[in-house]
Amino acid sequence: MPTIPWIKTGDHDGEAVVMASRLEVKSLRHVPRFFLKSISVWRQALRSPGALGVSLRADLTKRTFWTVSAWSDKKAVYAYAAAEPHKTTMRKLRGVMKESTFVFWQADAGTLPIDWTEIERRITAERDAELSR
Repeated sequence: MPTIPWIKTGDHDGEAVVMASRLEVKSLRHVPRFFLKSISVWRQALRSPGALGVSLRADLTKRTFWTVSAWSDKKAVYAYAAAEPHKTTMRKLRGVMKESTFVFWQADAGTLPIDWTEIERRITAERDAELSR
């Protein structure tokens, strides 16, 4: 499972907004394109105002991509999502998505990076909650 380890992109005192995602594509044939586009969006996050750090993990055979990023505030997260290339990339890839889960929470910036075990726990809890609704 290829992982781009946590890269710290900024400093912040106090609370950070953490955003984690699990993205699953419909077919193995979509994996290469999705992976390449993910790298482009990941690079955008590295240079986005308010970004504190980012990591990407891909389980290519399971067609699943995991992301985690930390931000100075929610305004910075939303500005990143609305900017290019993220905005157009997500719109274009919507048709190849089987499932996606997003989780936001607050964490002390001094505890970054977040362990993948914690990320998986939070995403699994969110997916379970979505299924029970």
